[in-house]
Amino acid sequence: MKHKIAIINSLGSHGSAFHFYLFGQAKGLINKGLDVYLYTNNKTTNPNIRGLNFFQFYRKLFDSKYKIFSGFRYIIGSTLSILHARIQGCQIIHYHIFYTNILVFFDFCLTKLLFGKVVTTIHDVNSFLDGFDSPMLTKWIYGMTDTIITHNQFSKNELKRKEYLKSKEINIIPHGNYLPFITPYDDPQYAREYLSLPKDRKILLFFGLIKKEKGLEVLLKALYHLKEKHPDILLVIAGKPWSNSFVPYQKIIDKYNLNDFCILHTKFILENNVKYYYASADIVVLPYTKIYQSGVLLMSLSYDKLTVVSDLAPLKDIITHHETGFVFKNNDEISLAETIDDIFSTQNYPQHIIENTKQMIRTKYDWDNIAGQTMSIYDSIIE
Repeated sequence: MKHKIAIINSLGSHGSAFHFYLFGQAKGLINKGLDVYLYTNNKTTNPNIRGLNFFQFYRKLFDSKYKIFSGFRYIIGSTLSILHARIQGCQIIHYHIFYTNILVFFDFCLTKLLFGKVVTTIHDVNSFLDGFDSPMLTKWIYGMTDTIITHNQFSKNELKRKEYLKSKEINIIPHGNYLPFITPYDDPQYAREYLSLPKDRKILLFFGLIKKEKGLEVLLKALYHLKEKHPDILLVIAGKPWSNSFVPYQKIIDKYNLNDFCILHTKFILENNVKYYYASADIVVLPYTKIYQSGVLLMSLSYDKLTVVSDLAPLKDIITHHETGFVFKNNDEISLAETIDDIFSTQNYPQHIIENTKQMIRTKYDWDNIAGQTMSIYDSIIE
């Protein structure tokens, strides 16, 4: 009998590219023969994946500035999604967690009341949002899950440090690539023209939501050390500040006289424009100071870009120095500057590294391979 699986996620395409993760997961599972139902918000466009049952029961979730209205709409969306999934015969409800709160608790309680199995993919072990992740509430929520998935050994180790999770099965399944949903753009000169970027400079790209944990200040200070040796260097910052102001970064730009070496596109980047930013870049830099997994890294590799990352364990799990990218010492602007200088000063090996990443992103991070691993977990909890 073919398993029926529901993936329920209210976030979808709101403020990020997470919908591509959901679509990739659903597509891989369908290719493995599962019957997949995806429930999300009305802002997320139907991907029209063959065989996907797609529903948008979370309506106007992000339209109100009042949390009480958003919470009420969330509860309606969850209730309709969970009830519909169970009526359709979905044995497993698969949730994706970035933080825990009372609304997540409601989802898990209702799923268990309706005798559904709960699979939880934990993306951020601890929330990057202040005031989230009440220890007691988190304990209750994770206590209701039948099995847990996370993306790497570092996250698994962090979860195992929580006393109430020591007896829980925690599975490692990697974040998949973005290849089914993007088309790399192969004309960097036109891409720069389209974005009004200079065609004759070495472009570093910092892409994505700007959070304090993403280490933009480290990159700006590294840029200060690079500009004398590489006066044609240019940092493009493309992304919207999230829960913090851009003012601290602008102060660094002003202090180190970096205005002529930075172009700020500090706004939400439209999905249709993403390919132009990656095509324009010589190097994508992820100077993160704390991370559990990075969709931006998988996006960069899916666009076949040369990528520099800090030496955090979740990033080193994907990037091997001088083989599939470049690694510098976390929170060390000198190390970052030296790494970027090394790339620009050596013309021989970057193409070899790009070929390695092409092979890696198309095999280890293929959604069909990931779906096979996920199916084994589903089988283990369905009697």
